[in-house]
Amino acid sequence: MSNINFVDYVKVFCRSGKGGSGSAHLLRDKLTRKGGPDGGDGGRGGHVILKGNEQLWTLLHLKYQRHVFATSGENGGSSLKTGASGKDAYIQVPLGTVARDAETNEVLFEVTTHDEEKILMQGGRGGQGNDHFKSPTNRTPRYAQPGEDGKEGPFILELKLLADVGLVGFPNAGKSTLLSAVSAAKPKIADYPFTTLVPNLGIVKYRDERSFVMADIPGIIEGASEGKGLGHRFLRHIERNSMLMFMVPSDSKDITGEYEILLSELEKYNPELLDKQRLLVITKCDLLDEELIEEIKKELPSLTYHFISAVANIGLVSLNDTIWKMLNS
Repeated sequence: MSNINFVDYVKVFCRSGKGGSGSAHLLRDKLTRKGGPDGGDGGRGGHVILKGNEQLWTLLHLKYQRHVFATSGENGGSSLKTGASGKDAYIQVPLGTVARDAETNEVLFEVTTHDEEKILMQGGRGGQGNDHFKSPTNRTPRYAQPGEDGKEGPFILELKLLADVGLVGFPNAGKSTLLSAVSAAKPKIADYPFTTLVPNLGIVKYRDERSFVMADIPGIIEGASEGKGLGHRFLRHIERNSMLMFMVPSDSKDITGEYEILLSELEKYNPELLDKQRLLVITKCDLLDEELIEEIKKELPSLTYHFISAVANIGLVSLNDTIWKMLNS
């Protein structure tokens, strides 16, 4: 997925349909000169609905569709005929899309399953016909209820990637290299920081036709929880991952220190992230000999860890075994 085609934040203006007016018709035909009320109800206005679509991975299709309008309901008719409801306006979104009120920033809901439908904005109710207002003292009411107005307003749609494993690390930690080595994903790779500017997803095939989804999150820097660097824009993608894989290069001056900084930034952004399963991966281990590896092991924090080299294909099979066990534990 190219940088240009990945869109994870859009603002849309929506308008639901107006409800149709009720009818104030009185029954008149060749057999009835002065009949009672027979006005039907108006149809409801169309809703604006978000619908989950597992075939979508980005909000790109909404980038140039910033206005979404549903149609109004039709008016009621004679003979108690109810007007047709307005046509609902559907917005197809990828799984993991969160809807917010743009004015209050309140989270309204999130769409997480295929074909799941959530009403973003309800259409106006149809007005009642005069048949509803007849009484013993008013046998022929000549009035009916108008339809309820539709609603309109801006909304923010933001995508939080749904993945089994989220790769967390500083820029140039080897996240993209690992993803390209274990999946068919082709993220941009170069030997300088901030090569990855958008999240990348890859499907990792495991034994016996099984698989899991891995997400390469753009590099975090110290202060990301306060909005520095790529900050909040990409930290939200980590929230939807089942487990987090912290990646620190073997040539780091302080592996444990880097891990603790990453952990601290996640905690400041959302303390619930610390409840996820964690795995520490030391990358670029082809630069180390056995003696150096044993020395590094003595200083590592007390959690499951792996030494790998995506370039030299070292430790990748055992890493996938560990990931699979953790995902299914």
